Amino acid sequence: MNERELRNLIADVRNSRLSRRAFVQKMIAVGLTAPMAGMILSHSGVAMAAAAVPYKPTKAGGGGLLRLLYWQAVTLLNPHFAVGTKDQEGSRIFYEPLAGWDNDGNLVPFLAAEIPSKENDGLAEDGFSVIWKLKRGVKWHDGTPFTADDVVFNWEYARNPETAAVSIASYKDVKVEKIDDFTVRVNFAKPTPFWADAFVGTNGMIIPKHLFADYIGGKSRDKPGDMVRGKLNPDYHVPNRPHFDTIEIKGGGDAVSAARAVLQTGEYDYAWNMLVEDEILLKLESAGKGRVSIVETGAVEFIMLNSTDPAAEVDGERASLKTKHPLFSDPAVRQALNLLIDRASIEKFIYGRTATATANFLNAPERVRSKSTKFEFSIEKANAILEAAGWKKGADGVRAKDGKSLKFAYQTSINAPRQKTQAIVKQACQKAGIEIELKSVVASVFFSSDAANPDTYPHFYCDAQMFNTTMTQPDPQIFMNQYTTWELATKDNKWQGRNISRWQSKEYDEVYKQAERELDPVKRAAMFIKLNELVVADNYILPVVRRPKVQALKSDLVPHLTGWDNDLYQIASWYRET
Repeated sequence: MNERELRNLIADVRNSRLSRRAFVQKMIAVGLTAPMAGMILSHSGVAMAAAAVPYKPTKAGGGGLLRLLYWQAVTLLNPHFAVGTKDQEGSRIFYEPLAGWDNDGNLVPFLAAEIPSKENDGLAEDGFSVIWKLKRGVKWHDGTPFTADDVVFNWEYARNPETAAVSIASYKDVKVEKIDDFTVRVNFAKPTPFWADAFVGTNGMIIPKHLFADYIGGKSRDKPGDMVRGKLNPDYHVPNRPHFDTIEIKGGGDAVSAARAVLQTGEYDYAWNMLVEDEILLKLESAGKGRVSIVETGAVEFIMLNSTDPAAEVDGERASLKTKHPLFSDPAVRQALNLLIDRASIEKFIYGRTATATANFLNAPERVRSKSTKFEFSIEKANAILEAAGWKKGADGVRAKDGKSLKFAYQTSINAPRQKTQAIVKQACQKAGIEIELKSVVASVFFSSDAANPDTYPHFYCDAQMFNTTMTQPDPQIFMNQYTTWELATKDNKWQGRNISRWQSKEYDEVYKQAERELDPVKRAAMFIKLNELVVADNYILPVVRRPKVQALKSDLVPHLTGWDNDLYQIASWYRET
């Protein structure tokens, strides 16, 4: 399908000659996903059409206690500091955005009265602004009314560099103005195709001004914990919701015990992130107490190589941008390591139905997935590359060059699939003359949002590390900003920057800036493909498998899950089937 044909189809939808569903089906037929098709229509001025969430209860409350199990413990409840998914989920119980993303990539209003569109004069024709109308009658948990002042405050809070919010990228380049108590305008410095960022989804959760105004900037941090409890808000703004009277999120343990607590014993209603070998999940499901939910996403499990030297300290900072990694600064070493990851075996023998081997960092939607990348496993080729680059084997079988031995540490969180992946990589590297020290960190520590903890993955005080990064929007713009230079994680920003590898590319920055302001959806998609190819070609970022969301659900629980937002984005509409 060429650009002209695509524009004609969009025009047909706009003029009611073609239904939205028919358009999406045509896009799926040529390789797009439903979310990307929905975003193309939105960028072209066609309002989104989210389906109503099925809900049977006829009154609020009466559902008793909802028990959720997060084996990576939730440690804080401020969404602007939520580095990891677990803390985003914990925050979503108490705070909502103006809108979120359903599984078809449609925007769903929460604190907004409606989704902005060109039809309701919410979207400016030139792409320079968006107007949000706020829902009236919304009250915070203490009964204080929600107004435009809360929205403007969140912009001021997140954009303040001293706050060191992880959400700063969504707010620092926009200006937010209050039009009246229930209307705000977001102004952009340039034409902005992806306007649904600030106040939307994971980065859009809104905290109350009257409770947080005294804790802005350097006074913004709170103390971590590991248990979350909540109770029904009697003034909740949606009729007959929520169904559950109380909620509890228990943290700790491991993924296997969490799966067992739902699927085998039925002690809990839901368990998050089932990073468990598929063989074990199938056995647990056979108990008949629950089921495994698999929802496609853009998430990817990958190995990250440090571009800086974690062993050196400069001006009181380890892994300083002023240093280079002594081994990985050699392109031959990075190229060899990419060849020593047996992705096919990792998929087949560890993940099964819960992951797919990939060479791409950006895997979804389909339209922005590169077709030119590929992965290969070859110990022979890796040996040849290292040999040609001057890395010679010593008497101990380990390669060395210029007095530096090819030895490094490789860390990840404690979890059986990850330790087995580490073992597969280590075994292949040994055959190529590379010695690896494996390091495993308790998940609640590794993924902690605590800036004072040196063992977290954003600090990256190690040579290589592996984890899963989630894509919480059907548009790739925010997902791909994690390799821009302005997102570098450093001591100055309390390691809240999203560029944890500290990889830098002037070309990447330039292409990203072009994609930010390109209003043509076809040209913009090509730019994101280019960004993916740039980052994987340099081999500091080594994709392993693309991972869907895999959760354990008790048989009678009716949740509403999406691949493009937090699992708890519709927690108010969860209920228990009777």
